[in-house]
Amino acid sequence: MKEYAPEKIRNVAIVGHGGAGKTTLVEQMLYAAGVTNRLGSVEQGTTVSDFDSQEISRKISLNASVIPIEWKDHKINIIDVPGYPDFIGDLYGVARVVEAMILVAPAQAGLEVGFDNAWEVAEKEGLAKIIFINKMERENADYSGAMKSLDERFGVRVVPLVLPVGAQLNFRGVLDLVDKKVHEGGVKDEKILEPPAEMAGEMEAAASRMMDAAAEGDDELMMKYLEGEKLTEEEVIHGLEVGVASGKVVPVLCGSAATGVGVTLLLDRIVGAIPSPAEKPKRSGEEEIAADPNAPFLGFVFKTTADPYVGKINYLRVIQGTLTPELAVKNARTGDSERMGTVFFPRGKEQLPTTKVIAGDICAVAKLQHTRTGDTLCDAKNVRALAPIEFPEPIYRIAIVPKTKADEDKLGQAVARIVDEDPTFRHTRNVESAQDIIEGMGDIHLDVAIEKLREKFGVNVDTAEAQIPYRETLMKPAQAQGKYKKQTGGRGQYGDCWIEVEPLPRGGGFEFGERIVGGAIPKNYIPAIEKGVREVMEKGLVSGHPVVDVKVVVYDGSYHEVDSSEQAFKMAGALAFRAAAEKAGVTILEPILDVEVTVPEEFTGDVMGDLNTRRGRPVGMEMTGPGVQTIKAQVPMATMAKYALDLRSITKGRGRFRAQFSHYEEMPMNEQQALIQEYERRRQAESEG
Repeated sequence: MKEYAPEKIRNVAIVGHGGAGKTTLVEQMLYAAGVTNRLGSVEQGTTVSDFDSQEISRKISLNASVIPIEWKDHKINIIDVPGYPDFIGDLYGVARVVEAMILVAPAQAGLEVGFDNAWEVAEKEGLAKIIFINKMERENADYSGAMKSLDERFGVRVVPLVLPVGAQLNFRGVLDLVDKKVHEGGVKDEKILEPPAEMAGEMEAAASRMMDAAAEGDDELMMKYLEGEKLTEEEVIHGLEVGVASGKVVPVLCGSAATGVGVTLLLDRIVGAIPSPAEKPKRSGEEEIAADPNAPFLGFVFKTTADPYVGKINYLRVIQGTLTPELAVKNARTGDSERMGTVFFPRGKEQLPTTKVIAGDICAVAKLQHTRTGDTLCDAKNVRALAPIEFPEPIYRIAIVPKTKADEDKLGQAVARIVDEDPTFRHTRNVESAQDIIEGMGDIHLDVAIEKLREKFGVNVDTAEAQIPYRETLMKPAQAQGKYKKQTGGRGQYGDCWIEVEPLPRGGGFEFGERIVGGAIPKNYIPAIEKGVREVMEKGLVSGHPVVDVKVVVYDGSYHEVDSSEQAFKMAGALAFRAAAEKAGVTILEPILDVEVTVPEEFTGDVMGDLNTRRGRPVGMEMTGPGVQTIKAQVPMATMAKYALDLRSITKGRGRFRAQFSHYEEMPMNEQQALIQEYERRRQAESEG
């Protein structure tokens, strides 16, 4: 692949909801550009961008895939981005390194959540946008309905640049409103024809709307247009280009990824309407960073993959300067020096070797030691850091259990490799429950991670529910004696103490003190009593969960000159605490989460009702956008295990939530009894086993 100047490069993400036809569209682009001589199939697992074994078996995209092509003396870096919400992390990373998004929507349905997510991220990043209405060849295709949905949602910003020729099974081409020609047929047999006479009126109305949008993009064109003059084809193209770059105009095209109709025109518009890296500099705070190949090197890592055989590969955009193999750079986050290894242009799983990558282009680098997704690599003498990627927080969690000792030994390192390549995946070790907890964006996300553990790293695990970190506490003050006396024929064991206990406010922790007078218990035995109390508290009293928010004071006791020992007083402390707790009464505390749920207004009632069934308490509600409500509530953690999946079902995927720990509070008595009974059953089973 030859070298292209920044003004000849286009970086675009193909985005939209899962199943919209993005990967098939990319296949047609590859075919049109002559990169492939046959079309790959998602069903047959032969596409260039879906090459991972799980992508092939599941028939969905799981990873962003970089696909460079050459088109009319330009290089287009196409990035096929997964559309399912479980894999939304790649959308956030890719948005930082492209200038535009091609939003793919099927002509059969309303706009789905994957489309909405992509639009929102594109707006936040200030990216240019083109909408491609796909699947026009299908029986139930409804171009007018799709345009109506777009008009209702986005208003005058969306501007059709084509009209469909034929409908549904008879769809055969698109009428380009710029050159007033019909582009009929697929990418290899396309014919350029005159528009049919019966479309003259429709074409005139649509062309007028397009001209209005083009004039909006440029002040000089607006003056000319207001004076009643028609814009030339070149002026329309220029006005659209300016409007698209500023976000004032969002062109709409249509076609069929299955048949290839409309694909070459889409490629022409990517080259002609999308800004290049030279025209749309990246920003660092208030600073604009020009895509200057001669400036000090600056690169941004937007994706990382880890493989036990290939090693780590970092995908990066060269923001400024020129990247060559062996180039010495600095990681702005860690301060570590890195030396570039093998540099290549990725095309799916293919690696196209190169010795130079200039500003504006996208490449991959193998085996960097200290670099991960979101890092900035820069010239050591000109250290600069771009803002890290703000990934969404994980919303779904489960526990994993290694099947064998060998799996247990390999688990930590294998999970760390997955965490390295996927910032929306988390792993923690819960010491209290002795569980390995993994968190992600949904059940499919975690299923894929577990399968990756098995396929890539040879680690087999079972899954279990992540245990809730309940706590126990005492209900009222009490006093009790703990006396441990044992005679075995030789030296005996003797420890005797009196303690008083009282509950502390929530979050009070544990306090221990003593008021021994007259040497009833020697000072050196007091720590042993505390140790005995702590051991009981750690194991729990009625449900197997730690006891918290308690004050314990030793105030009396007795000892034996010969038979007393630290071990005896530790046992006495444990007995005293158990006896005092029985008098004081034990209650179970559950963790409460602060939950914020953001949903379209029409789902508010259903979401509120669902939160009520989870014992949630509403805290507030406010409008946070047009037709969007944010509900705030406090909800027990125990009821939120499957909430990510349930909210997706209730809101058709359009609801989002975030949750964070708030406090502990007393659990309802009926819920406590169920927990206590389950604990007793487990203890019984363990004793019998």
